[in-house]
Amino acid sequence: MANKTIKVEGMTCGHCKSSVEGALNKLEGVNGSEVSLEDNQVSVDYQEDKVDDAAMVDAIEGQGYDVVK
Repeated sequence: MANKTIKVEGMTCGHCKSSVEGALNKLEGVNGSEVSLEDNQVSVDYQEDKVDDAAMVDAIEGQGYDVVK
């Protein structure tokens, strides 16, 4: 299992946290995610052979937030 921290702009509240975590957790290969509103980032535990960075970015941006690259 791998862990990745992704910087995300635009998250400000509990609803934002739930939206991003929910979208990531629906991806096959994602074991869990935890948003830190204070740090503007999300930590993702995932299986490298089942999900890639692009899928995670798409899931976050699909909720209306911007991934900082």
